[in-house]
Amino acid sequence: MPTGSPKRRLAAGAAFVVAALVTTTACGGGDSDDKGEKGAGYSAALNKVVNASTKKGGTLKFVGKQDFDSLDPQRTYYGMTWDFMRFFTRTLVTYDTKPGEASNKLVGDLATGPGEVSADGKTYTYKLRDGLTWEDGSALTSKDIKYGIERIWATDTITGGPAYIKQTLDPKGEYKGPYKDKSKDKLGLKAIETPDDKTIVFKLPKPNGDFEQFLAMPTGAPVKQSKDTGAKYTQHPFSSGPYKVQSYNANKGLVLVRNTAWKKASDPIRPALPDKITVTISANLEENDKRLMEGDYDVDVNGTGMTQSGRVSAVQDHKSNVDNLQTSFVRYVALVQTAKPFDNVDCRKAVFYATDFAGLQQTRGGAIAGGDIANSVFPKTIPGYSDYDPYGVVARKGKPDVAKAKESLKACGKPSGFSTKLTARTNQPGEVDAAEALQEQLGKVGIKVEVDPIDGAQSSSITGSPKVVKERGYGMTMSGWGPDFPTGQGYAQPLFDSRFIFENGNYNESQIKNPKIDKLFDDAIATTDKAKAKSLYEEMNKQLLDDADWMPFIYEKNISWRGPRLTNVYSSAAYNGRYDYVSLGVTK
Repeated sequence: MPTGSPKRRLAAGAAFVVAALVTTTACGGGDSDDKGEKGAGYSAALNKVVNASTKKGGTLKFVGKQDFDSLDPQRTYYGMTWDFMRFFTRTLVTYDTKPGEASNKLVGDLATGPGEVSADGKTYTYKLRDGLTWEDGSALTSKDIKYGIERIWATDTITGGPAYIKQTLDPKGEYKGPYKDKSKDKLGLKAIETPDDKTIVFKLPKPNGDFEQFLAMPTGAPVKQSKDTGAKYTQHPFSSGPYKVQSYNANKGLVLVRNTAWKKASDPIRPALPDKITVTISANLEENDKRLMEGDYDVDVNGTGMTQSGRVSAVQDHKSNVDNLQTSFVRYVALVQTAKPFDNVDCRKAVFYATDFAGLQQTRGGAIAGGDIANSVFPKTIPGYSDYDPYGVVARKGKPDVAKAKESLKACGKPSGFSTKLTARTNQPGEVDAAEALQEQLGKVGIKVEVDPIDGAQSSSITGSPKVVKERGYGMTMSGWGPDFPTGQGYAQPLFDSRFIFENGNYNESQIKNPKIDKLFDDAIATTDKAKAKSLYEEMNKQLLDDADWMPFIYEKNISWRGPRLTNVYSSAAYNGRYDYVSLGVTK
């Protein structure tokens, strides 16, 4: 980090951005920026399509600070990868290509439509569309879909992706995956049947109302068995979509070109407008923002917003190409219960009371640019959110309560404070700054925090490994989380369910092992009554906060750059407020 006073500069930049955005909003968003350049207007892509077009051709140019976690559909867990992967990966059902909340609707992709569900909620049947092909022109069948899904079970080779399908279809873990499958066709998972090449049937041991949401994830994507290279599949996945991988160099870049074997008649979802799609990976965040604004790139593939300096320049000089996107992400600090003294609830509560939430908000751009202060572990759009606020975070407008922090420290036997380590990802805008701000805040009550910056691309094997967390002595991890799909289960289960603690790719970073929480998940998932499920998730929220297990601090907003060459741009709720990448085109 540069020398000087980063906190002072950040505060000044945040104030400027907020003032500029307020002025822009008060003026109605305008159609031109301060230099007189024409654009669609400030935040134009929030609930409508900007620059609608069916024009094909050109190269769509992405830039990102961080590489995709994996191009293997069964291994990816990054939201931006899920969004991008639809260029070359298809699933039985997917999210509708419409702006805003309308995008949460599931529609047929490889399948002719959503599944036919049995009366008892245990059987899902799908019919495949005509003309489905792989990039070599061979037919894509129901067996390819089954094989792809089976790969989730090969946890010694295929790691990192969500486990919902595996947990639902085989809760006892009896199947060992296709690489250890002794059946002749390597399709021995009994819970999935393929009576013919165009029919696939899922048999659930017990109902799960979110099952189709699981199938919309990349983990539900087909893989052609003869092209499966196991752990190396990420280097060159075989395409079922309108584009195929021409080249991929990890941490450097990706090039997609048209898949000439793809048939538009088989795919009502993807307009496939660009001739070519490129992704450049560069860790220089400020330079990436500069080159976006100069027109060298069209859009940020990570979708996590501009840097502080980028925000200032964009709002000042190009505000008609800026969108202030409300995401469904919560920025948080996980308190690791296996790390002393966070095995004591009062030591965890001391962190809640000592934190200056308003100060953390400022490091991320303030209320308008960065988002509202969080009081609930659930985002506002997900059933489970409530205004329950046991630490008075909202009531005290985010300011710390030093007296109660000291009372909690005394109650946990650490009246003079204690020492711990906090991780923060270097390639997430504002995260290290927020971590250093928290370090200073907690230091005022005697909690000495060492900040350990880590590469976000490696987080699944660092903070996602309980073994590494213990070896390195981490007590807190700072990160962000958005729903895998828009329900309580889709948001919260990887974070709080003890059965989702894994050796690698673990997102229950607090390592919560509470039978009450696990039962609340079981009861909420089993019910078809949405009101009852909501009530159960609200109870879970209360339990997690009362136990000070996991500290949310902001409901995230992003200042995002919308390149002037882009067509068909809109924010998609299904992809956590990001632009819907698969719809994008460019003017030449």
